Amino acid sequence: MEFFCYHRDRPGSAALRDELLEEHWSYMDRYATEMIARGPTFARGSETATGSVHIVDLPDLAAARAFVFDEPNYQAGVYRDVLLRRWRNVLGRTMWDFPGGREGGNRYLVLGLGSGPAADLATPPNRDELIAYGPLLSDDGATWLGTAALVRAPDPDAARAVLTTDRYADIEVHDWEFGGRR
Repeated sequence: MEFFCYHRDRPGSAALRDELLEEHWSYMDRYATEMIARGPTFARGSETATGSVHIVDLPDLAAARAFVFDEPNYQAGVYRDVLLRRWRNVLGRTMWDFPGGREGGNRYLVLGLGSGPAADLATPPNRDELIAYGPLLSDDGATWLGTAALVRAPDPDAARAVLTTDRYADIEVHDWEFGGRR
């Protein structure tokens, strides 16, 4: 089962986040084979981290909950909250398979929180600019709750345009970069 996890940073936790960087990476190394995508989000146009995205393939919801709540930054109080949803890997690949590579261009997390009937279930037309893409689902996988995408785009508005705007209660766009050890 695939899961989308978004840990949002607690304001003022940057120093603690930096202190725990190696511990965080070591924890994530244990999930290397299950990882579909990962990386930090940032305040618009800055180096200030605002959260961490992890998309993982784990056996079940209990394993996903353990993954997000045992994470060192979560345990230490870096994060203020966690969004954990079932997810479906529409692209069928990992971020490391992205044709655009690890660097170059602006990268964004686009998070559309759903309202009403499911939207954007098919792959958008410009597949080569998608790093990861899929629906957010209820714990049992039966109900559509939104869509999460990692995209390369010229600007936040172009990234937002990956989703059908009027089909969502809210769409968040965050600066994002490939995560992991450098």
